[in-house]
Amino acid sequence: MDHTMRALLSRIGGMDYLVSEFIRVTQYPIPSSTFKRLIPENQQAAKTQYNHPVHTQLLGSNAELMAHSALNAVEAGATHIDVNFGCPAKRVNGHGGGSVLLQTPDTLHEIMSAIRKSLPNEIPVSAKIRLGFENEDLLFENVAAIEAAGVGTLTIHGRTKKDGYKPPARWEKIGEIQDKTKMIVVANGDIIDTESLLRCQAITGCQHFMIGRGSLNNPFIFQQLRAELNGEISSIDKSIFIKLFSTYTKELKQHYDEVATLGRLKQWCGHLRFNFVEIKENLQALRRSKNTDEITTCFEEIMK
Repeated sequence: MDHTMRALLSRIGGMDYLVSEFIRVTQYPIPSSTFKRLIPENQQAAKTQYNHPVHTQLLGSNAELMAHSALNAVEAGATHIDVNFGCPAKRVNGHGGGSVLLQTPDTLHEIMSAIRKSLPNEIPVSAKIRLGFENEDLLFENVAAIEAAGVGTLTIHGRTKKDGYKPPARWEKIGEIQDKTKMIVVANGDIIDTESLLRCQAITGCQHFMIGRGSLNNPFIFQQLRAELNGEISSIDKSIFIKLFSTYTKELKQHYDEVATLGRLKQWCGHLRFNFVEIKENLQALRRSKNTDEITTCFEEIMK
């Protein structure tokens, strides 16, 4: 979900805001220049060219370095700081970041409190968590620790780190948190269409929802949800999809070389196969493409 993918999704629209990939804070504070480079939207009022706000997300375990980095991000133009305590990746957890911190509520509080105190009051601060690390035993302590730090919004992925991405997301646990906190709770996990969104809403009682992998599988999902919730019939115009793929390819080429661009297009096709049967049936042909012109032509022929 780099700035090129955010631009693509924003072009289609339907979301309220987007969140950056997490910026890892390890041995030193991240300088403002890095936040400008990795999240170029920060140089344009922290919005995409289609006017969707972009929140800057941090990941790390040292409260002082995180707070200093958050301040540098704001100086770079960030208007909202989000902190990732949900990443399940072994490499990230092995370096003391992401969901491994869900085992120590005091650390969550220390990090979020340091960030909140370092920033101007008008800059919102939010966090994202999972239900726990190995289990859910510390779930409510983690939520209380984050809320006590002055955080206004909490996104909750309905799985533990141990669960990875195995279905189903346990929305009922998110509902229990919704009943116990004054923070805005954003439900996350397994929201892929209007039916799942409405079920999640009914079970959690939430009014705010985050879609992650589902937006890579179907970039039209936000637009479709808006339409269908308004009682409108929603369908995807394949000619628009073809043009979108071509535009995305050109956008990637402005920032990456041919090899990296081709790799990202193939990676995206791997996501798209979950929502588009034409791509699933022709995935190997797409993956055999030797250059960007070839994969673009292949995509166009498949979708026609």
